[in-house]
Amino acid sequence: MTEASAVTDQAVEVREEEALPIEALDNWLAENIGNELPEERGELRITQYNGGVSNWTYRLDYNGLALVLRRPPEGTKAKSAHDMGREYRLQKRLRPAFPHVPRMLAHCRDESVIGAEFYVMEHITGIIPRRRFPKGLDLTAEQARQLCTNALDKLIELHNVDLDSTRLRKIAKGKGYTERQVNGWCSRYEKAKTWNVFGAKSVMRWLKENQPQDERICLVHNDFRLDNLILNPEDPTDIIGILDWELATLGNPLMDLGNSLAYWIEAGDDKVARATKRQPSDYPGMLTRKEIIDYYCERTGTKVEDFAFYEVFGLFRLAVIAQQIYYRYHHKQTTNKAFKNFWFLVNYLLWRCRRRIAKA
Repeated sequence: MTEASAVTDQAVEVREEEALPIEALDNWLAENIGNELPEERGELRITQYNGGVSNWTYRLDYNGLALVLRRPPEGTKAKSAHDMGREYRLQKRLRPAFPHVPRMLAHCRDESVIGAEFYVMEHITGIIPRRRFPKGLDLTAEQARQLCTNALDKLIELHNVDLDSTRLRKIAKGKGYTERQVNGWCSRYEKAKTWNVFGAKSVMRWLKENQPQDERICLVHNDFRLDNLILNPEDPTDIIGILDWELATLGNPLMDLGNSLAYWIEAGDDKVARATKRQPSDYPGMLTRKEIIDYYCERTGTKVEDFAFYEVFGLFRLAVIAQQIYYRYHHKQTTNKAFKNFWFLVNYLLWRCRRRIAKA
């Protein structure tokens, strides 16, 4: 393990079409969180994080102070998947019981300030592992395994948060979550289907017929991956922050784990899977998907005869997400060429669904 401190931040210059009005934002920050700013704050400098594809995330730098701003992408409305107010309130209520959430500083509903609703939170200095660990950071196999188990322990801790003490009991419907999720993602796939992707009727029918009879309801993250974690620069096995709470809700914890497994590419996977990885989960020493399931179930006392439903649901959900993105490209709603071959990824994920079902 070498000089991690040299690779702790990955903010880059702001994309021209996503620039923020510096003067208006500076004035708003001074008025609303002036007590958080340095006395001699100097000029506001703005850079941007480019790891995500949903909400836009910026780093705000004053003299000796860094903050983070989150806003929805252009053309979206607050009462949707990009609800900044909900995301802000959830984290603010959760933090006292789950201190791995960044500290919330202020929420702005006035879209005239920067052109959209937004919120500002503390900046946590650390390492965010993307597709690969940053150059200069070398973990031993034992450290990689420890990072995996530490991450799973954080997920288990989240799943055991007291909903009443955090005032999060009413943030979502809760009961009936599994059925709503299955029906909802099946419907989304049908609406986003294009001619060049497989039909998924057999997969959707299997999911509907094999839903678990019992479900425990707790707070779920719904996007829990290594690249949404912040690691301690002095000890990269230590997780000091968890990001991207926009999909968090009350739901089934085993589905939360299944969603994470869909992104988890391991060393023995085929070339297609490894080409799609977004996190260094195939690094030597990392747990396999089976080891992750076994660890989670053992630590939580969960007994599941076959984890197939949760694995298939996670893969199918990811296929639908990819298809929704491809649909926009296919119908020329975006010209981003990175989405050009997403139809192939969708077909591959559906193939993995069928293969897993065959083994069930």
